[in-house]
Amino acid sequence: MSGRRLDGKVALITGATGGIGAATAELFAREGARLVLTDVAREPLGALARRIEETGAEVATAALDVSSAREWDAVITTVRERFGRLDVLVNLAGIVDWPGIEDTDEDAWDRVIDINQKGSWLGMKAAMPLLRATGNASVINTSSVLGIVGSGAAAAYTASKGAVRLLSKTAAVEYARRGVRVNSVHPGVIATPMIQDILDEEGDEQPDIVRTPMRRAGRADEVASAVLFLACDESSFVTGSELVVDGGLTAH
Repeated sequence: MSGRRLDGKVALITGATGGIGAATAELFAREGARLVLTDVAREPLGALARRIEETGAEVATAALDVSSAREWDAVITTVRERFGRLDVLVNLAGIVDWPGIEDTDEDAWDRVIDINQKGSWLGMKAAMPLLRATGNASVINTSSVLGIVGSGAAAAYTASKGAVRLLSKTAAVEYARRGVRVNSVHPGVIATPMIQDILDEEGDEQPDIVRTPMRRAGRADEVASAVLFLACDESSFVTGSELVVDGGLTAH
């Protein structure tokens, strides 16, 4: 009997070339999942897929702008034709915009909302028929600690991540008796390429690290492990929950 926690499962991961996305894809592969990796960055996506395939895992890739319903439908068609099922959806694609209320322009606001918030909704909408058909599926949406607490900036980002948090709870209630669990993951300060420039400049004096009781940035693999728990059957009675991975940042 295999001890791998995702054996036999098909998992679709958006934003797969990002720090957390790549760590999640690699961990899922080690745990036996067959993968559908998506991103807007085609070349890094291909390189990631080749690296994972060298471990013996089965990997499909697709370019995906998560804000496009048409592209989502095409990806789900690919999943259906190649694998015939979908067990896990991980919505990781996202962008950050740092300006506050007055300094955020409308186009920037719309782009953040389209990718972070609308993208999560479109993904669930497109994937739900396949997920429901398995009778034991899991959706993990990526929010943030800034989906729980306020910030002195990043108006569009915090709005989008707060929306993802409550969208996940709404979906969890809607699909609780239809075979699909839905949860959200809330990373704190994680040492990924998206924030590495800030960490390089300010290091351990970066304000959110100073406020983090563990006094360090998290690692992408630490978030990936949280996502794995929500994806596998060990979390079979967990839905509508928020799994915070922040070194204690939101504990005080």
